[in-house]
Amino acid sequence: MTELIAYKSLIVVLFLLVLFIAERYAPAVAAPEKTVTAQRTTTNLLLWFCNSLLSPLIILPVTLYAINYGMSWRSDWQEAWLGSWGGLLLDLLVLDLWIYWWHRANHRIPLLWRFHRVHHLDHWLDVTSSVRFHFGEVILSALVRAVVIVCLGIPLLSVIIFETLVLMNAGFHHSNVRLPSRLEQILSRLIITPSIHWMHHHVVQQDTDSNYGVLFSFWDRLFGSQSKNKRTADMEIGLEHSKDMNLLKLLISPFKSH
Repeated sequence: MTELIAYKSLIVVLFLLVLFIAERYAPAVAAPEKTVTAQRTTTNLLLWFCNSLLSPLIILPVTLYAINYGMSWRSDWQEAWLGSWGGLLLDLLVLDLWIYWWHRANHRIPLLWRFHRVHHLDHWLDVTSSVRFHFGEVILSALVRAVVIVCLGIPLLSVIIFETLVLMNAGFHHSNVRLPSRLEQILSRLIITPSIHWMHHHVVQQDTDSNYGVLFSFWDRLFGSQSKNKRTADMEIGLEHSKDMNLLKLLISPFKSH
């Protein structure tokens, strides 16, 4: 188990590092100097560091408990009806469907939005935006996901593979990497790509409340939440009437009245 988690972390970090380098040599959109500062990048990475500290203390124990509890009834059913590959595919679809609705709930429920807005207060998008989350959202997400894991008996391997794919694709669709238009068009039929997710971070409220998908793109099409607009080079990222905040202000912002 420890080796699987270590491999997952290594794969994700290396992939994000490749994207970090690639978007500096082949950006899709020229980054505004006043927005993309060293302070902003450092803030995003410090939020990631804070959440990384929480993983062995809260996130991992909660997830493992849920897996062990849920698997007590799942294993025989999986082998009898689906087999390992069929079970894995179903697990990935179910977990991604859950995260789609969880993301949507974060935009609809005021308490959840208090934490999730920290992610949307970023005034630019690059690979570091994919790790910019408040620890409150991370903890709440882990707790709700644990319920899903228990109810469906999702095994450890499925959870690790799903987390790896989600973290890698989150880095990808937040990134500012230039892609051939034809390639992105093909990829977007199955997974969330930068042009899709950038619209979700558009300052216009209608676009912010769309494109909730995290891994697979077909949920937005299926549930009618796909934005009809297209990404442009001059589109403004962030939230209306919002200001840049340092790390401390971001951490305490969910607990203040807005």
